[in-house]
Amino acid sequence: MIRSAFLLLFAFPAIALEYPHVTAEPQKTGWPLTADERAYVVDKPEHDRRPGRESNKHLPQLWPQVPTAGHFGGDSWLRLHEAHVKTVQQNQGPIDVLLVGDSITIQWGDSWKKNFPDLKAVNIGIGGDKTQNVLWRLDHGGVEGLQPKAIVLMIGNNNMFFTPETSIQAAAKGIEMCLKNLREKFPTASIIVAKILPAHTPGNRFYEDIKKTNAALDPLKIDSDPNVKVLDLWPDFTNADGTIKKALFTPDNIHLSPAGYALYAERLKPLLALK
Repeated sequence: MIRSAFLLLFAFPAIALEYPHVTAEPQKTGWPLTADERAYVVDKPEHDRRPGRESNKHLPQLWPQVPTAGHFGGDSWLRLHEAHVKTVQQNQGPIDVLLVGDSITIQWGDSWKKNFPDLKAVNIGIGGDKTQNVLWRLDHGGVEGLQPKAIVLMIGNNNMFFTPETSIQAAAKGIEMCLKNLREKFPTASIIVAKILPAHTPGNRFYEDIKKTNAALDPLKIDSDPNVKVLDLWPDFTNADGTIKKALFTPDNIHLSPAGYALYAERLKPLLALK
């Protein structure tokens, strides 16, 4: 009887989240993938699976908010996801922190261990991921069976490549949708949404669109949920004139140096004061 109650309490919740568009994807959720879904993901480049493509419509405003698997190098992206699924399956049950995002998340590496040696964390970052790719992974085995006390979400940087088509507001709503997905799956977890870090230089479109996307998150009031905290790192990573603090970044002016991760960790620590 106790075992039955335990299984009921921690059963992975069914997807109830409604997306603003239904694509032609054969398997909307679940793991493992069917043969049809794997072929759909691997054989079709991502632009052929975007919302609207199934009806020959151009709907870029929906791209960031609807799950779409990533794609590079044949099945390379899917193999990265499969590796994360395996890690998740090896860490079933309670963990302290779930890290969700793109390359900035996966590159925590030794910096995470150095700054948070006592926290059991699972990191499911994938380089190049956009909000829609994270949504797909969350719905296809990417977190199933985990019980995180806290979740750190940082996503959106790669959506900036497409903001001239999608709009700034759509990119912000994509971040909000990732939060909604995580809240649906983990109703009691504390979730920290880190705004997108600055990149490049003031005046650069990428830089300016990141700044606008971060601002567009504010009217969405995502922290009206008492268990959601928004972490704005922009003031810590920029100088008074708006330029990025070079010592905190690698030479590409996007990714973080060890000093950058140390500062990120410093800002996270009070938010990850887990009981």
